[in-house]
Amino acid sequence: MARAQIRQGQLITTFGPGAMTDLPERSVLIAGLDAWVGERRQIQEPRLARKVAALLGAPTIRLECPPEADRDGGGYVRSYVFPLWFVTQELVPGRPPGWRTRRLVQWSGLEDKGRKFVMEDAKKTKSAVTPIRFVRACRMGHLGDIEWQAFVHGHTPPCGRELYFDERGTSGDLGETYVRCGCGLERPMSQAADAQSGALGNCDGGRPWLGQGRVADERCNERNRLLVRAASNAWLQQPQRVISLPERDENVRRAVDGLWMFLETVESAEDVAYERRKQRVSAGLAGLTDREVWAAIQERKAPAGPEEKPVKRAEIETLLGPGDQIGEDTLESTFFARVLPRPEWDQPWMAGIERVLLVERLREVAALVGFTRFESASADAETGELDAGVRRAEISRQPEWVPAVENRGEGIFLQFSREALVAWWARSVQGRQPVVERYAELKRGFDAWKKEHTSSDRKLPAPEYLLLHSFSHLLITAVALECGYPASSIMERVYAVPQVGYGVMLYTASSDAEGTLGGLVQAGRRIAGFVRSALELGGLCSNDPVCGQHSPANVLEGRMLHGAACHGCVLIAETSCEQGNDFLDRALVVRTVADSGAEFFPDIV
Repeated sequence: MARAQIRQGQLITTFGPGAMTDLPERSVLIAGLDAWVGERRQIQEPRLARKVAALLGAPTIRLECPPEADRDGGGYVRSYVFPLWFVTQELVPGRPPGWRTRRLVQWSGLEDKGRKFVMEDAKKTKSAVTPIRFVRACRMGHLGDIEWQAFVHGHTPPCGRELYFDERGTSGDLGETYVRCGCGLERPMSQAADAQSGALGNCDGGRPWLGQGRVADERCNERNRLLVRAASNAWLQQPQRVISLPERDENVRRAVDGLWMFLETVESAEDVAYERRKQRVSAGLAGLTDREVWAAIQERKAPAGPEEKPVKRAEIETLLGPGDQIGEDTLESTFFARVLPRPEWDQPWMAGIERVLLVERLREVAALVGFTRFESASADAETGELDAGVRRAEISRQPEWVPAVENRGEGIFLQFSREALVAWWARSVQGRQPVVERYAELKRGFDAWKKEHTSSDRKLPAPEYLLLHSFSHLLITAVALECGYPASSIMERVYAVPQVGYGVMLYTASSDAEGTLGGLVQAGRRIAGFVRSALELGGLCSNDPVCGQHSPANVLEGRMLHGAACHGCVLIAETSCEQGNDFLDRALVVRTVADSGAEFFPDIV
């Protein structure tokens, strides 16, 4: 059995169930959760567990770390060989100049040499093979090998002769790539790429990651689409993330977590009193009443209900809480933040910002609930939650647990003034409303995008979110130059919750101590200077005037979800952005060369 090592966090973000990956020896498909073997540490985050259970329609869901590898081989994640069609590395001789022709062979006819597969022909000549880079899939996440004989012969019955893969040019263009049969029939791959042609047939509902038998056990009426095995849209994860918040009774919750093996079967406050007869329980619950403990037990056991607060609303309510300190400054605390006094950051360009929090300690928990192919499904901009109605590919046949990771780090939170945002939206200049007009222009671009992505459920966020999101990207770029963390390690949390408030949190989180080095908190003490740098970065882009004058509704440019935004100014690593680098426009933040008048921040002299 071939083995390779993958970090636990990568099993959620990059190589989760249903993902195709190239190992040193071969190309494989990561198996579903039912084939993950080994001990798994449970992660305690009741709020996230209830959210995931509601998404998956399960009564309860456990959050568990992926299994760890051990010396005895007891912990591993199974994977299956995929695809099952290969091409020979050696070229077939006798072809016209400029042609690169290889044999197309099936896995069942190969010899496994441990670190590679080889093909033996009639002359006993052995040739190494590599997995073919094309497979078929559908929007529902189903996956399978292309039926190459049927593809080449079309409506003609397959003859069963040898197949060849011809590359008749140097560009790699699909129009110059052909699949050819020994009988003389051939077909270009460009026809397979045309989803409307039906060249790949209809999907059979195959979910090979859920079982080695590759049984097509789910009905599907979608047409198959051509999928490049290593493409970035071949596997798009759907993680649900929450920031662990300081509870009012955090001491009670921690005590219950530590004694859960004794309290799991408790059904009333009287049962708590009975369990106190045990010396360990009595010592762990010292100073706590039976009713307090029973309330914490109920919260941990409670399934998601209609009164469950959205993820972002619960978080920003905590961040905007009264007082100069949030949480406890202890090693056991999962969240601790201090208010930075206003005199330390008050500057003219900071007028729209109301409060600055230095988050010295935080804990983020991310759980994988499913995945999609071709089109991503991001969390809702306002609530921070994944849509329960989205069709996502399953990662387990009977979900009882989902893989999760917990990261610890630090951050900066900036609260924006509600009054300043209301005045910005209602701004009138010479009888026109520039912000309203700019948002209408962005909406025209979004409507054009929806016409090309009719199956997507994404919605255009509110103008306040677009402003805060664009500002967040500019600030990440400015802070990363000095804080000691690379920009790809800094993540964002944008809060635009009209019922509560508005704000932006930049944070870094890692599974080890690298996320808590103190660089962001120190940068937060000089936040006014970093905000100024961010505004200066956004004012002029290296791609101006093309970037600044971009029209979102121009479908020829293919940037319908962007205003004045490109890789030269606002776009950052997609792993750092909660919307995958969509819904950005720096013209809402600062004055650009287009001078639309929709900027929130004043000019810096």
